[in-house]
Amino acid sequence: MSESRSSQSSGEQACRAGTNDEDPRVAAPNVGNKVTVVLGAQWGDEGKGKVVDLLAQDADIVCRCQGGNNAGHTVVVDSVEYDFHLLPSGIINPRVTAFIGNGVVIHLPGLFEEAEKNLRKGKGLDGWEKRLIISDRAHIVFDFHQAVDGVQEQQRQQQEGKNLGTTKKGIGPVYSAKAARSGLRICDLLSDFQAFSERYKILAQQYKSMYPTLEVDIDGELEKLQVYVDRIKPMVRDGVYFMYEALHGPPKNILVEGANAALLDIDFGTYPFVTSSNCTVGGVCTGLGTPPHNVGEVFGVVKAYTTRVGIGAFPSEQNNEIGELLQSRGREVGVTTGRKRRCGWLDLVLVKYAHMINGFTAIALTKLDILDLFAEIKVGVAYKVDNMTIPYFPANHEILHKVEVQYETLPGWNSDTSCARTFEELPENAQRYVRFIEKHLEVPVKWIGVGKSRESMIQLF
Repeated sequence: MSESRSSQSSGEQACRAGTNDEDPRVAAPNVGNKVTVVLGAQWGDEGKGKVVDLLAQDADIVCRCQGGNNAGHTVVVDSVEYDFHLLPSGIINPRVTAFIGNGVVIHLPGLFEEAEKNLRKGKGLDGWEKRLIISDRAHIVFDFHQAVDGVQEQQRQQQEGKNLGTTKKGIGPVYSAKAARSGLRICDLLSDFQAFSERYKILAQQYKSMYPTLEVDIDGELEKLQVYVDRIKPMVRDGVYFMYEALHGPPKNILVEGANAALLDIDFGTYPFVTSSNCTVGGVCTGLGTPPHNVGEVFGVVKAYTTRVGIGAFPSEQNNEIGELLQSRGREVGVTTGRKRRCGWLDLVLVKYAHMINGFTAIALTKLDILDLFAEIKVGVAYKVDNMTIPYFPANHEILHKVEVQYETLPGWNSDTSCARTFEELPENAQRYVRFIEKHLEVPVKWIGVGKSRESMIQLF
């Protein structure tokens, strides 16, 4: 018995010794660099491009993680206005590497047209082809996706008397093909063009069978795509490996530029009047191949009032002189569509909801100067449905149409804020407006925009 115990004890000791000396445990890996994320907190058009442009001055890499050329960001540099739809707007910084991640859908003609249009405006995009990296896993938007988008909108109008108000850029159809596993990616285009062509023809025929009136120039588009092969090949990399190296290599400032906005998110937006991708913080991880623990600061961009393009519920909308004044003073016209934006008071119920999803670490409050002429300013702070206050943002679109917004009325400042460069230089009532927003959201305001230029962004901390 004692011999057995002795033998067992010796065996345990040997096992422990082997564990300690021969098979040491691997330490937890270093987290590496963290990405800074800029996201829209309303229905888009909040001024994300301007915030990204500011942060891109110190960035090494600027990324797009979702959406396509349905987005629209405007950046003003040296009095030149650049418009971006697919390219990360941070590419305007000549020291930046721009990365288009796997979650983005790419219309190749649109990509090059956008770059060439901005090149004609100034020197901001010089050398862009050498500074752009495209994920091999990104899906391709074809011309027939855009045609299908238009046909679907027409059918909705005929069948339901209303449409979704899409940009007709083919975004919905290409994300649908991606989910149906029939889409084609950049890696397919560069791998075997013959095999790619066969899959392209099958996909085109599928759409033609669904939409008999659809016209598809199969041979013509394939010819154009073959030309793009040589142009994009130097830009294409394994996106996962690129991001891993960026996160775990030498210290780098990595900036992620969100497109669209929280209330347009496919899961959390005002469905069905939304876009087709995740434009909340989860889309950063899935659209770049970035682990959650590498997400650092998340900045929510909030316009000092609210706008929306197209149809869909808009609780704080002002269909009156107030809305018209906001629209004209703010020059609220869509960068992508050219449509006038609907305008209304700031809705903090909506922004608080966006914060619940994204976990904003700070807010960039833009276009405060547009409110300079108002004697009083209303801010939405609660919703009522059937005379009952509800503590949440309704998922159901019909209920959202019925909500009655509860407003706080704050005094305006009736003076020009566009020359202010510090918080203290703002009128006292403008300062109170900012502090009211911070207190309600329980998130600090880090920047305040009072004009178009970089210099008109007031930094508080």
